[in-house]
Amino acid sequence: MRCASILSLSVFLVAPPVSFSYAAELPEFVEISGGTFLMGEDRIYQEETKIHQVSVSSFAISRTEVTNAQFRKFVEETGYVTSVEKPLDPADYPGVPTDLLQPGSMVFAQPAGAVDMGDIRNWWRYIAGANWQHPTGPESSIDGLDDHPVTQVSIEDARAYAKWAGGRLPTEAEWEFAARGGLSRKAYVWGDTYDP
Repeated sequence: MRCASILSLSVFLVAPPVSFSYAAELPEFVEISGGTFLMGEDRIYQEETKIHQVSVSSFAISRTEVTNAQFRKFVEETGYVTSVEKPLDPADYPGVPTDLLQPGSMVFAQPAGAVDMGDIRNWWRYIAGANWQHPTGPESSIDGLDDHPVTQVSIEDARAYAKWAGGRLPTEAEWEFAARGGLSRKAYVWGDTYDP
């Protein structure tokens, strides 16, 4: 189902080889020295992979997420259409009324009160017309938000951007290693408390 891959995604780049010819202005990169760490965490989310030791080689990762301005340049130069901007094929969704198959995305919806945290329907809503240019729906805009992180892009969109920019997305291990910043055996990347 398409909704499973449409959640907002922070896009970081891993630095490409120095000899590459770049299509985009490269962001600032942070060097991460390789090492070994315990990846995974099953104390909070039982579906997570069991904790296991992983080694990563040194790499460089963009200091910040890809911005709206950077993603806009990619779209303008390539004519790229994101996953959530494409119409849904009724053949993939038999029995679903066509008026519900409009391009759009999942958008965070703050619950009004106490809700079951395990039921994503309490936190996310499908909004027709939500996309990277209109992140919370057709009435929203990224005007004036050029330096903010791009949202409402799928993993496929992020990979296409990274390829165009001459880099790649970090692996899960690289991302967790960088995000933990040397912390190990913590429930969250910032430590053990739920509220950072």
